[in-house]
Amino acid sequence: MHKSPSGLSLGSDGLDLTQVFFKPITNAAPPSPTNRQTKISVIGAGNVGMAIAQTILTQDLTDELVLVDAKPEKLRGEMLDLQHAAAFLPRTKISASVDYAVTAGSDLCIVTAGARQISGESRLNLLQRNVSMFKNIIPHLVRYSPHSTLLIVSNPVDILTYVAWKLSGFPSNRVIGSGTNLDSSRFRFLIADHLDVNAQDVQAYIVGEHGDSSVALWSSISIGGVPVLSFLESQQIAYEKETLENIHIAVIDSAYEVISLKGYTSWAIGYSVASLARSILRDQRKIHPVSVLAKGFYGIEDGEVFLSLPAQLGRGGVLGITNVHLNDEESQRLRDSAKTILEVQTQLGI
Repeated sequence: MHKSPSGLSLGSDGLDLTQVFFKPITNAAPPSPTNRQTKISVIGAGNVGMAIAQTILTQDLTDELVLVDAKPEKLRGEMLDLQHAAAFLPRTKISASVDYAVTAGSDLCIVTAGARQISGESRLNLLQRNVSMFKNIIPHLVRYSPHSTLLIVSNPVDILTYVAWKLSGFPSNRVIGSGTNLDSSRFRFLIADHLDVNAQDVQAYIVGEHGDSSVALWSSISIGGVPVLSFLESQQIAYEKETLENIHIAVIDSAYEVISLKGYTSWAIGYSVASLARSILRDQRKIHPVSVLAKGFYGIEDGEVFLSLPAQLGRGGVLGITNVHLNDEESQRLRDSAKTILEVQTQLGI
């Protein structure tokens, strides 16, 4: 499955026509020995995995894209469907296999495999169905791509990122969860919609668990460089805290709403993960709220827990954690979110 029929030679007796179709350049120097090509492997060819793959292709983020899944027929169908769009996309080698050997030498391994979230199901309830799957996936990725960065998307993402870290033996900066990167985008959209501005001009973060105990950092929100709450207070403009809480609740409920309407989420997480891939592989050093090893940051000292904090991402994975201002209430909620995750995590025995 590594090579599609379109890769077969066209000449008689297996002649490779590339040798006669192009006239060679005389006295040409050989290619540079430095390999600057990038390779991304996506594990899981379900709705989320394919949305990520499609977005990566359209944004020209890699030279080689690999798909891995346990269902060979569906996997080959997805591969061919993408390959047939070659004339409309930047040139990218696309391959697929049920054998993890195809992932060898990946720069970034994106794990989306997991049981589908049922409508109304908490992300934490998915845990036991996915941990056993990770025990099969992660060791293969480590074997074939020991220098890669792992980007975990499967839910519950914070705990599964911890599981991936433990199973891989990688340093914590090279194991990242997609975390609240998408939650923060939903947050920015809702604030922008309320104020009729462009979401890209809204600086706002959701941190903590990617789920019900997430924390909205209202105290640090700014629009066009203007701190929103301090501006309202300086202008003596009243606002109701309940209104702010309702926006946060809408962020938490938004994924459940999409799942109840169409059965799954895909496009938004596809764009979210592609943005993370761009920042990592192109060393963009952008700030993203992603799931990282949080011990030692923002007063989180108990246990090795992964949750979302504003982190600078680059070619080395997590380059640092941003010192965003949190008020006392936000700090306490973040620590409570860490405890919520840790209580479930301690039951794993990993």
